[in-house]
Amino acid sequence: MDRSSHLYLLITSLLLLRWLIDYSSAKSDINPDHSSLIAFKSRISSDPHNILSQNWSSESSICSWIGVTCDSRYHRVTQLNISSMGLVGTIPPEIGNLSFLVSLDLSENSFHGPIPSSIFNMSSLEVLKLRNNSLSSSLPIDMCKHNLHRLKRLHISYNKLFGEIPSSLERCSQLEYVSLSSNNFSGLVPTHIGNLTLLQELYLSSNNLSGNIPKEIGGLTNLEGLDLSINNFIGHVPREIANLTLLQLLDLSTNKLSGNIPKEIGYLTNLQGLGMSLNEFSGPIPATIYSMTSLEYFDFASNDLNGSLSRDIGNMTSLRRIGLEGNNLIGEIPKEIGRLANFERLSMCCNIISGSVPREIGNLTAMFGIYLHNNALSGPIPKEIGRLVNLWELQLEYNYHINGSLPKEIGNLTSLSYLLLNDNKLSGEIPKEIFLLNNLLQLNIGSNQLSGSLPREIGNNTSIQDLWLHFNNLSGPIPSTFVNQSGLVNFALRSNNLSGEFPPSICNLRSLRILYFSDNNLEGALPDCLGNLGSSLVIFHLNANKLNGLIPSTFAKGCSLQSINLKGNKLEGTLPQTLINCQDLRGIDISDNEMRGTFPFWMERLPHLRILLLRSNNFSGTMLVATNSNTEKPFPKLQVLDVSENAFVGSLPDRYFKSFQGMIDAKENQTDDGANLFLYFLEMTLTIKGLDQLLQRLLTTFTTIDLSSNRFSGSIPPSVGNLNSLRYLNLSHNIIDGHIPPSLGGMSLLESLDLSSNKLEGQIPGELAKLTFLAKLNLSMNNLKGQIPQSTQLSTFGNETYVGNAGLCGFPLTKKCDQSDGKPSLPQEDDDESGFVNGFGWQPVVLGYGCGFIVGVLMGYGIIHYEKPKWLVKVL
Repeated sequence: MDRSSHLYLLITSLLLLRWLIDYSSAKSDINPDHSSLIAFKSRISSDPHNILSQNWSSESSICSWIGVTCDSRYHRVTQLNISSMGLVGTIPPEIGNLSFLVSLDLSENSFHGPIPSSIFNMSSLEVLKLRNNSLSSSLPIDMCKHNLHRLKRLHISYNKLFGEIPSSLERCSQLEYVSLSSNNFSGLVPTHIGNLTLLQELYLSSNNLSGNIPKEIGGLTNLEGLDLSINNFIGHVPREIANLTLLQLLDLSTNKLSGNIPKEIGYLTNLQGLGMSLNEFSGPIPATIYSMTSLEYFDFASNDLNGSLSRDIGNMTSLRRIGLEGNNLIGEIPKEIGRLANFERLSMCCNIISGSVPREIGNLTAMFGIYLHNNALSGPIPKEIGRLVNLWELQLEYNYHINGSLPKEIGNLTSLSYLLLNDNKLSGEIPKEIFLLNNLLQLNIGSNQLSGSLPREIGNNTSIQDLWLHFNNLSGPIPSTFVNQSGLVNFALRSNNLSGEFPPSICNLRSLRILYFSDNNLEGALPDCLGNLGSSLVIFHLNANKLNGLIPSTFAKGCSLQSINLKGNKLEGTLPQTLINCQDLRGIDISDNEMRGTFPFWMERLPHLRILLLRSNNFSGTMLVATNSNTEKPFPKLQVLDVSENAFVGSLPDRYFKSFQGMIDAKENQTDDGANLFLYFLEMTLTIKGLDQLLQRLLTTFTTIDLSSNRFSGSIPPSVGNLNSLRYLNLSHNIIDGHIPPSLGGMSLLESLDLSSNKLEGQIPGELAKLTFLAKLNLSMNNLKGQIPQSTQLSTFGNETYVGNAGLCGFPLTKKCDQSDGKPSLPQEDDDESGFVNGFGWQPVVLGYGCGFIVGVLMGYGIIHYEKPKWLVKVL
């Protein structure tokens, strides 16, 4: 055999031997992979889809297990991906024994506890091998070299892991991708993270990390994506960030970072996305930002930035989106913005931007969102805005000075879903073209100066859900063209000059939640079909119109109404008892109508009723006994009761005074779940301390009872003193007699008490002096007698509080009381028939004053005429 044959045989034998060694090693090493995964499985406490429990079986090769990938040569585990399986458990340290692992993905589960730092150290297998080989040297510092040293991808985001980020992570020097986002990690970012020089993406968002952003992060020169948002980082952004020249994404939003935005960020020429919102940055936007021609979006919202937007923004040719809302920016919107052909979203709300909307904005045909509300913009809306055919949302509300007419070109915005222009000075008629937009969901042009009639097309639009036309000068009738398929949910026409009858076609709006037509000139009767809207209707306000007839009685079970306000009309008849089906009812105001009938005792069973206003109607009968009521706790949440100016008779409702739970021990922190709409649209007028006040806010501690101007008789029941949270009580202008009960002194929060114009007698109880919050007291026009209790509080009221009580005496009245029995006494005077008082007549007084006057005039004339004495002349 020749030499070449021997050499070939030798090489073949060596290769075969090498393969046998590797195969043997792989066979021996695959057992730790198996045991590591079994240990991992044992830490799973919940496997809702039974993926691991059924698939990870010892009867099959681990390379066939779900989520496990092995290499083809040694059959070692190289990838473990069990993301989005709903698993609950902890991460065992044995995971570190998967020494061939390249990618670990445990994201979107519910793993909890800390990351075992040992998984980045030497595995137990490597320790065992080193011991068996009797190595005498110490363990290598780079533990990852003997453990997860091949790991390139670590993705454990969207779990419930906590604790600090292990500093041993920096030993896995091959890492290219690390995502620990959306966990509960805390503490500082390890400074040694800067040693992971191969890292391309680092995501640490949505944790509780704190401290400064380490300047060592500038050593990650291969980094392309860095997300540190939604943490608690403080201090300044390190200038070393300028070293990350390959960076394409930088998100530092929602932290507590402060200082100026470093100009070095502008040197990141590859940056495409920059997020720095919701921090404490101040100062102007650096000029270097405007030279970032690769930047597609920047978000500096909700900081404390000042200055104005530079005209150089026109050079940012890749820019698509701007977020600058919630700062202190001033100046005008530069017209150069019209050069950004790819621009899609402009958000600069809640600043102090002035000037007009530039006409050049019409060049941005890719635009889908304009958010310039809550600024100081003025001038007209440019008609060029009609070119933005992709526009989805236009918000210019709360600028207060945008004027001119609504351009009909808005009708070209066929993609428009939200048009919010309220609280400005727009005038003229509403273009009918707006109501031809088939994708429009919300239209708010309220609080302007629009005039003319409502376009008939308003009723044919089937897409609009929210229609706010309130506080304008609109006139004429409401169109009767509303169709069945309309999706209208909220409809507000409050405070216009609309007239004519209430259109029955409104009943076609089967999804209507808010009907807000107050303060107009609508007349005629309410259609019965309105009650059929009860299953959807929550707010039903038609107050301050000229409606007549009956309130509809067609409210069925499942009624959703929370607030009914029909005040100030000419409605008649009785309250429909079908309102008992509206178990969510929180407030009803039918004041100032011509309603009649007895007190609605059946309302006692409305569990959430907080306001009941029946003022100024023709109700009659007694409130004392509810013959058909067996309610254990009537009106359990009632806070405001006003039945004044009716014709109720009989004794005061002692039963209610004993059981009004909403007026006993009321607490400020009590909540009313589900009452948001009711509270937002609250517009009820009450007489408080003698003045009519519009109630626009209702705390749980606001409580009042007004039974005035009726024909109640009998005495005030002592039980009224149980209402220790009552703020205002008015029982005036009735026929109430008897004594004022001392129990009133227990109403410690009472601010106003009016018992005037009754037939009360006896003395004012001294217990009233305990009412330290009392700001208004009226006991006038009664038959009270005796001395007014002398206290700091009661002595602060004037004569008008007590006038018309002939038997009262003492301060602040001019009548003095007898010291012995408290009876009123007159001042003592010694008058005699000759006209002298206390021995001194009036004639000498007149004579003395007259002589003194004449002498004084003569002396003054002499001084002025002769200019002597000189010193007196100077003084004069």
